[in-house]
Amino acid sequence: MNRPMVPQAVPLLDLAAQNGPLREEVLAAIARVVDSGAFIMGPEVEGFERELAQSLGVKHALGVSSGTDALLVALMALGVGPGDDVVTTPFSFFATAGVVSRLGARPVFVDIERDTFNLAPAAAAAACGPRTKAIIPVHLFGRPATLPMTTVPIIEDSAQSIGSTPLAGRAGCLSFFPSKNLGAFGDAGAVYADDDAFADRVRLLRTHGGRPKYVHHAVGGNFRLDAVQAAVLRVKLPRLAGWTAARRKNADRYRGLLASASGLPAELVIPTDVPAHIYNQFVVRAPRRDDLRAFLTKSGIATEVYYPLPFHQQPCFRELGYADGAFPEAEAAAREALALPIYPEISPAQQEWVVSRIAAFYAGGAA
Repeated sequence: MNRPMVPQAVPLLDLAAQNGPLREEVLAAIARVVDSGAFIMGPEVEGFERELAQSLGVKHALGVSSGTDALLVALMALGVGPGDDVVTTPFSFFATAGVVSRLGARPVFVDIERDTFNLAPAAAAAACGPRTKAIIPVHLFGRPATLPMTTVPIIEDSAQSIGSTPLAGRAGCLSFFPSKNLGAFGDAGAVYADDDAFADRVRLLRTHGGRPKYVHHAVGGNFRLDAVQAAVLRVKLPRLAGWTAARRKNADRYRGLLASASGLPAELVIPTDVPAHIYNQFVVRAPRRDDLRAFLTKSGIATEVYYPLPFHQQPCFRELGYADGAFPEAEAAAREALALPIYPEISPAQQEWVVSRIAAFYAGGAA
């Protein structure tokens, strides 16, 4: 960091760098689907489910249409509905709480841990009552959450943390949104479980509750995974471990660069490592976060704020009655959290540029 920095364009994510080398293999997989004519479910989906379950070390992996629908159908499989409570975090992607309300149940929010951004497990267990039907902890940003000690069914929101921790709840839910560590070419998701009866219920509900065709035992939905997306994911799944290792290496490099940078304020908090962290995001807590982000943008560095408004302050959840200040750690995270680029293909020079500009900002420099 002592030599002059060469300006670098640093996107938040570079999908072309990842997908480019796979182009011919992916196109061949898509052509295989086109030639088969099996576009809905079929052998590609079954093959991906089998390979994903083996990768995760579980008995069942069920492809669905998105990470949101994975959460939704998992709660449906538990029978969550009007009059039920679901305990979860106020600091996550909207789907975590949105699916609860869509089923007519009530999200019950519990504050997060300051050092992990994850749901505080003891507080989550204490928030359970006679109406609690489920708990949804989120393994946020790829860091495994500590699960509450409770008999209440746990649905793990693993959208950002594929493979980071063995399944401990009733089921886990994955997203294959293109920005995820394992990303499709559109929306896709999965529910994974060891419970045979639960998995069978998800399998039924994802096809309108029909078994056999046109005989409906429950009101489900159209939550099926497209065969084209399954074929793409089958190409990418064998590379996942390598991509995760690259993300972890990049996180270690950031920590070293930030530790050696001069003039950074003590309030700039760098994420600590745990061995299972897969770094879907590398999120720092930054004083003057919004000004820093604007400065980095002028320097050609893309960042993102995950998430600017906790659930209890969202207009659609105001009717739940939570006051501002109810969850101080979630609110502090919303003010301070800033995600830096961490994708596998980012270069050391790009990371050095990111850190040099962070240091320049806090030194009062100009972009």
